[in-house]
This record gives sequence, C-alpha cells and structure tokens, in this order.
Amino acid sequence: MASSILVLGAGMVGTCTALHLQQRGYEVTLVDRRGPGQETSFGNAGLIQREAVEPYAFAREPRFLFNSALRRGADVHWHPRGLWQMARPLLAYWDHSRPAHHARATEAYSRLIAHATEEHGLLVAAAGADDLVKRQGFRFVFRTPQALEDAAQRAMDLHDRFGVRYHVENTADLALAEPALHRSLAGAVHWLEPWAVNAPGALVQRYADLFVARGGRSVVADATRLQARGQGWAVQTTEGHLEAEQAVLALGPWADGAIRSLGYRFALFIKRGYHQHYTAPVPLQQPVLDAERGYVLAPMQRGLRLTTGAEIAPMDAPATPVQLAKAEVLARELVDMGEPLPEAPWLGARPCTADMLPVMGPAPHHKGLWFNFGHGHQGFTLGPVAGRLLAEMVEGRQTWIDPRPYSPARFV
Repeated sequence: MASSILVLGAGMVGTCTALHLQQRGYEVTLVDRRGPGQETSFGNAGLIQREAVEPYAFAREPRFLFNSALRRGADVHWHPRGLWQMARPLLAYWDHSRPAHHARATEAYSRLIAHATEEHGLLVAAAGADDLVKRQGFRFVFRTPQALEDAAQRAMDLHDRFGVRYHVENTADLALAEPALHRSLAGAVHWLEPWAVNAPGALVQRYADLFVARGGRSVVADATRLQARGQGWAVQTTEGHLEAEQAVLALGPWADGAIRSLGYRFALFIKRGYHQHYTAPVPLQQPVLDAERGYVLAPMQRGLRLTTGAEIAPMDAPATPVQLAKAEVLARELVDMGEPLPEAPWLGARPCTADMLPVMGPAPHHKGLWFNFGHGHQGFTLGPVAGRLLAEMVEGRQTWIDPRPYSPARFV
C-alpha cells in the first residue's frame, strides 16, 4: 500500500503526522521552508500539558476586559489592525466561550489531552530524546490567598471530572520546592503530570531525525504554495515540482492563508507571543506560571525563558514586545532573572480557532487533501496525538478517538 503523501509544515504537529503516516506504510515527504521545529514549535514554554484539559476561553470578567481594552498588564496586548482583521473570528471566539459552549468544547478537547504524555513518551523513547524531557510537573504560583483558594477548587474539579493529578502547596511548601523564588507567595497548584522540555525545537528535530532514519524524506520548500496537479498534489521546490497522491496541511498559523487560496473561509485567528532568555544565576526546578500576572518562566538549555501571553496582531505586523518588558518587571519580583542574552526577543504565533477545537480531517471540497492545524496554545502538547488521529483517518480504519468534533466540515 505504498501511497505517496506530502506533509506540509514541519512543526510538532506536521512532524508527528509524518511519523505516524510513515508507520502505516505511506511514502511521506515532509515539507517546510525552514528546518523542523524552527517556527512556532521552537518558541513556546516547552510544556507537554497533561493538565490542560480545558481549552483557553475568551476571558469574560469585566475587570479583565477593562484592563485589556486599556492594554494594561502583561497577559494581553493588541494592535488596532489585528482587531479589525480578525474581528469576525474573535467575535465568534467570544460567543463560543460562553460557559455552555466552553463545556462542550472541553469534553472534546480533553479526549485529546488525555493521551498527550503517553503518545509523546513513545516518540521520545524511539527518538532517544530523554535528555530533553523532565517529568516532574508544572506549577501555577499565586501571589494572593484568595487566588490560590479559587485555583485549588478548580483543580479539585478537574481531578474529579478528568482525573488530572495535582497537589496544593502552601507558602512553606513552595519555598522549599523552589528556592529560586525570593519572594514569599501564597502558594501553588503543582500539576503532577505535565512534562517540561528544555529545548522545544530540538525535540521536534529529534522526531524529524527519527522520521528520516526510518526512510522518510524532508525537503525545504515553501509549503504554503500547494497546488492540485493531475490526480494529486504538488509544491514547487528549487528542483521543480514535488508531487504526491495526497497532502496534509499542517501549517499552524500559516494554514489560514493556504486554505484561503483553495477557497476555504474558516473561523481562524492567531495569538502572537514572545520569549526572551536570561542568565538566571539560581535556576528554577520546574516551569512556573505566575497565574495572576499571565506569563511563564521555564528553565531551558539556553537559560531561563520568559514567555508572554497573547498579542492580537497580524502575522506581518512589526514586533512590539510590550508584554515582554512588562512581564520582565513582574518576573524580577519573584526570581533573580540575571541578564537577558544578547539577542532580539523571539516572536511567533499560535494558530487558533473560534470554537477552540483543532481542525483535523479531510478537506470538504478536495479529494486527497487533509487538514491538521488550529491547535491553539497546545500544538506542542498535542502533536503526537494529532498525528496519530489524522494518520488513522487517512488510513481509513477505526480511529481510537472519535474525530467528528474536529472535522473541517463544521466550518462549511
């Protein structure tokens, strides 16, 4: 059954899709304009978030909306052109974030998250990547007792509904567990099951190396320029057209532009984000989310990585690392950051859908074309799960997760 297939996009989702198709006997070519894991999958906080069973909703609290409108705080920033260009999907996102809608999305989303560490574990072992992964969890730290109490109640609810394991730590517990924190905090919710990766782009590269070692082909080309050609699909490379019988679009934040050229108009938008590395003389033991301020600190091979919340801006807008500067001030209240490394802040984009569910399945109007994008904040977490599910659909056999909630047909 050696059917040929192009996988367009070599981030975590695309690379894992290529691996799973290869395991099922397909002749797979992985296509990207850069090397594997060099775009969105490179710049995240490196977390495989087993606790993230709820998709990120549009926050509806009046205080949050007021502060966001005035561009206060470090968690949200926006460009006027971004609001204008993405107004329709953002309004749909607001609507889908109503409690009843969000609860339905959570049911579907949690089925994917439930398998995240298990599926990553298989690939980590096969790729020899254990040196990149730490399996000791992830902390949400809280500055005020009330916020900690509310978070502990939410954690209990998620445990009861989805089996997510956690431990609530008081001020003394947290100080003992994280001596790098030089400010006394109310405590933390320690999520016990997430994994932390100390070089996210390197993990994607290890998976891609495994794909090539097993006989796969990785090609540098503009994956957004997909064209129907005869009975199959093709992309233009410097050596001519590269053709295959089928194709998978796994282009993350570039997916919207690619599918628009094929006539699709889905409710998609992006959230940009930044990171910067610091020398941090006393390292954190685990990544921490400053939950009341909206940024993450994650220990990496290159130093302590500070990552920001969401910036609503067009993909091509100039970098405006306002949130990064605000987050650095807040982070220095908690830890000795040291000096920033002498490099420009990294900027990337998260591929989001208005209903908070990824787009995975056959293209509604094109034979032999498949979609695997829109994983929002959790593409790095969900890559192996998304790759396996999509490969099972391509193979035409019974899938181990019901794919209907993620079908592209819901937008048509």
